Amino acid sequence: MCPEGRCEHHSEPAAADGQSAGLDRRRLLMAAATGAAAVTLAPVSFTQGRASAATTPQDVTRTVTGHLDTGAADFVYVPVEVPKGVQKIAVEYTYDKPAVPAGTPGNSCDIGVFDQRGTKLGGRGFRGWSGGFRTAFEISNTEATPGYLPGPVQSGTWNIVLGPYQIAPQGMNYQVKITLTFGAPGEAFTPNYPPRRAKGRGRAWYRGDGHLHTVHSDGRRLPGEVAAGAREAGLDFMVSTDHNTSSSHAVWGEYAGPDLLIITGEEVTTRNGHWLALGLTAGEWIDWRYRSRDDAFDRFARQVHRSGGIVVPAHPYCPYVACQWKFGYDDADAVEVWNGPWTYDDESSVDMWDAKLGEAVRTGRRWLPAMGDSDAHSVPQVIGLPHNVVYADDLDTDAIMDGLRAGRNWIAESSEVELSFGVSGHRRQAGIGGTLTAPADAPVDVTLEVAGVPNGTVRFITDEGQMHQESLGASGTGTVVWRTTTSLAAYVRAEVRHPMADGNPGHGNTMGPALMWGPMAALTNPIFLKRS
Repeated sequence: MCPEGRCEHHSEPAAADGQSAGLDRRRLLMAAATGAAAVTLAPVSFTQGRASAATTPQDVTRTVTGHLDTGAADFVYVPVEVPKGVQKIAVEYTYDKPAVPAGTPGNSCDIGVFDQRGTKLGGRGFRGWSGGFRTAFEISNTEATPGYLPGPVQSGTWNIVLGPYQIAPQGMNYQVKITLTFGAPGEAFTPNYPPRRAKGRGRAWYRGDGHLHTVHSDGRRLPGEVAAGAREAGLDFMVSTDHNTSSSHAVWGEYAGPDLLIITGEEVTTRNGHWLALGLTAGEWIDWRYRSRDDAFDRFARQVHRSGGIVVPAHPYCPYVACQWKFGYDDADAVEVWNGPWTYDDESSVDMWDAKLGEAVRTGRRWLPAMGDSDAHSVPQVIGLPHNVVYADDLDTDAIMDGLRAGRNWIAESSEVELSFGVSGHRRQAGIGGTLTAPADAPVDVTLEVAGVPNGTVRFITDEGQMHQESLGASGTGTVVWRTTTSLAAYVRAEVRHPMADGNPGHGNTMGPALMWGPMAALTNPIFLKRS
């Protein structure tokens, strides 16, 4: 039923010449079968077009208007009865943006569409999503607006989806204009998916950005510009993660090459946080229409895992609407603790992640690796700031996913930063993501080699907190060694920080309460120390 029983729908059919043909006001009909709260409006009907392959295509338009009050459902479905013979469907939408008091959210509404195969959660009917980034889209057999999937416009009930994620106190008035073009379907679109392997160096460290956007969602860069930016940043791989759509997967083959592995993925943007589905089968789409209380996240995490991909909560402490992570970490394979230029919410993410490392040690449960990505959308956001440096068997999708899943990676702000981190003791060695086993009192040497961080500060952090700090010189190059035992440290990880903005490089080896650090330059996953 309609939220508070007050949501109205009217369908204003228009003749082929665009003149109004009538007015029909209706109430909402039913709740839609999705995970989150949703409502479905009365169907919008079209008469059969008369155009054929031998005639000029004919446009027929209908307009839907309505009002949503504060507290409306997450999704409003506008069913469209599409008859046979349609060549193209085109949709435009608008909504009002009344003035609101300072600090009060104003109106914001997303849009997308499902075809005649239905709106079932995780079903096959998805045909595109553009969020609030576009006011119009088109779909035909030959092409589609970025964010939408080309293909035949088959007869049946299509559903335009409105996602009113913020509604002003005055409510939201909206209008949706639907135009069907009748005629021959045109040549079918041919996808050009990227290969799952590039020319690698065998078992080696590979640099890559796992969170990037294009014009296929809310980015302003074309796919070719993103690929060029990844190459310019010195990356070996990148992951395409447009919001809630797989449409860009079909174009990446043109921009991949022996020097750049392009991995297909999605940023799944829910009302209770965003997550990255990395390493998806090309063309695969992951649903986002649920909240944490709907008990659906684990289902879609399993879908990603069946594809060999990984699940990564993104920017979990991002302060924006619907960005903070509410689903927990039981189904996650890693967590994005560093997103774009270093900010206070990244500090919070690292603190949370470090606490979970301590929890994993205490309980014996699986530990959660860290990732860092640029989340670059548009200029001047920098592709590869930061990025992951992954130890993988080769430069292919499965190997990169295996490396990230195992935590065999560290995070760099740019390709100018080089780092090597390991432990040795009791005639054994271990690297990032690994485990060294030694007697409780056997000395274990922790060694970090770093370059590219002038006047930086190196920190070694264990389950007891920071245990060692040392400054780098103006060259930004140095080797830091610290000794511990498996009785004193259950894990050790490294951070390399820039000086504070005021030029203060830190406090040398002091351990006082005034200790301060600047922005992150590099961050490693832990090495675990286990008593034999």
